[in-house]
Amino acid sequence: MLKTATQSRESLSPPLLLASLAGVLQKWLPEQRWFAGKGLPVTELAVVSMTELHPGCLHLLIRSRHAGSRDDCYQLLLGVRRDLPPRLHHAVVGRPTEGPLAGLTVYDALHDPRSATLLLERLRTPGTAGPLRFERDVQTVVPPNLTARVLDGEQSNTSLVYGDSFILKLFRRIQYGVNPDLEVPWALAGQGCARVPSPVAWFWTSEPRKTTLGVLQPFLRGATDGWTLALKSLAAGRDFTDESYELGRATAEVHLALARVFVPDIPDRHGGRHLAEGMMSRLDTTARQVPALVPYVSRLRAAYDAVAAHGPVRPPQRIHGDLHLGQVL
Repeated sequence: MLKTATQSRESLSPPLLLASLAGVLQKWLPEQRWFAGKGLPVTELAVVSMTELHPGCLHLLIRSRHAGSRDDCYQLLLGVRRDLPPRLHHAVVGRPTEGPLAGLTVYDALHDPRSATLLLERLRTPGTAGPLRFERDVQTVVPPNLTARVLDGEQSNTSLVYGDSFILKLFRRIQYGVNPDLEVPWALAGQGCARVPSPVAWFWTSEPRKTTLGVLQPFLRGATDGWTLALKSLAAGRDFTDESYELGRATAEVHLALARVFVPDIPDRHGGRHLAEGMMSRLDTTARQVPALVPYVSRLRAAYDAVAAHGPVRPPQRIHGDLHLGQVL
């Protein structure tokens, strides 16, 4: 149980909480695969939002500042215990030596079955917890007490599978506003497009502004992703034509539905420049992480400069933004 559960609310105020967490998070955050500032030291942390979901479990939004880069905001679910059972040793974040959490063990609570189950219960029974809002599609039934497990290999988020029936994608690096992983599948469901699983439940925060934090969808048990299927077919010398045709047809259905529900935007006369600036920023970040790319940077910059000089882009159309073979089941 959280040591501070019986203390005054002031003892868990952001400044005091940060006094406990700053040291351990500055070391732990850059080690996570979903941390965006690879190769950049964390120079400053700030608590944007804090909610105690249940005794011993804190939901946090943490702003991270890096030298020479823009700030990022990360979503954390941290558990706090005096003694951590061996099954959770792999989830340790650190042991604070200062502030209200001094002498306790802080760990990633998404790996704790109890916290993961309580999070699902919040989604099953819509309501609020401080600035957090939990909502659910009333036409979908989510059974209680489903066993939770964390999926391995996630790059930019953390996903929990519940009872092989549902999957919760919890966004780590959050972007303010409605996340496309909620907005796009919900819009496609409204068009009757069954190619993308419809959201079952979701939660968001109103602090500091409305932002999607996680989406629960049906889990396709036993499905094979397209990348794995393609590699197996090639390794076995099998023809992949039929599967490729079906993939093309499914892709067309999805984007025709998107064209119906999302009206193309008005062209931005500075669209080329804005697009090039984003690509330049990603190029600089990637080149710092992968020195082998440095010889190609000047030519890539020249190509991006040409994009910037192109002027207005065509009317932008909403698409499925993260579409690759690994996303196809």
